[in-house]
Amino acid sequence: MSTQGTIRRYTLEIEKVSRGQFPSFKEIMEYLGNHGFEISARTLERDFEQIRFEFGIEITYKREKSGYFIDYEKSIDTESFFRFLEIVNTAELLTESLSQSKNALQYFSFDGGGGLNGIENLKILLKAIKDKRKISFNHFNFHTGKTRKYTLKPYLLKEYQNRWYVVGILGKQDDFITFGIDRMNDLIVLAETFINDEKLNPAKKFENIIGVVHSNENIQKVILSFSPGQGKYIKTLPLHKSQQILIDNETEFQIALDIIPNYEFIQQILKHGDTVKVIEPQTLAKEVKQNLKRTLKKYK
Repeated sequence: MSTQGTIRRYTLEIEKVSRGQFPSFKEIMEYLGNHGFEISARTLERDFEQIRFEFGIEITYKREKSGYFIDYEKSIDTESFFRFLEIVNTAELLTESLSQSKNALQYFSFDGGGGLNGIENLKILLKAIKDKRKISFNHFNFHTGKTRKYTLKPYLLKEYQNRWYVVGILGKQDDFITFGIDRMNDLIVLAETFINDEKLNPAKKFENIIGVVHSNENIQKVILSFSPGQGKYIKTLPLHKSQQILIDNETEFQIALDIIPNYEFIQQILKHGDTVKVIEPQTLAKEVKQNLKRTLKKYK
């Protein structure tokens, strides 16, 4: 079976188990069969082992419920894994559509935002991270307008708004820095290896922010008030995983977020225009207000 087919099978298994209904072994196999995957019990057992080994997702049997569930406490970064499956399954859909008809592309409209720039570096960077090898590259800085050469210990690949970034450590620094791979040139994987600092967790740096500009500031309770119409979009596409709905009626949609406000979060607020208002904290409300005043001045 192709790699895409195997990933699709994994997706169906996780989909069935993650619904919280504690399906039995037999029910999972029947679910796979209904989707065109006739496999043996031993293959399903191996799938569970591979999902645990390769992706860190713990599918566990609960005796009291006579069925299986995902143990989120023992699983590693399930959110990233589900996002990965979404990307893979989208690719499978496109591949299948194109194999059925060469004209299938006319039914799709892709965002032309340039998100594929530097995509050829992803495989190289991933291997460097897994092998713990330092990398060397030239990187163009949008703010300074200059290109500099860097040597980096790569730890993590991060995607945000259809762009990919590599997160790592420079020299003897003890904090992470982020580079857009679309602005990397002359990438070389060096022979020199490094030892991961177990005290440093790059993924954790991004848990409480939006975007790629991480911060060591404290988490704040942010309350935003949206118009009811805009609230429908915010409800179906949350701004952050901590999002909680406080008010949802005909006059207001209000949410609370536990995050560290940063530049990219302010940009997210501003893009909603007059459909949103910052209620708390006042420091954030003031900063957004100042942004809006500066914008208004450009039109006078």
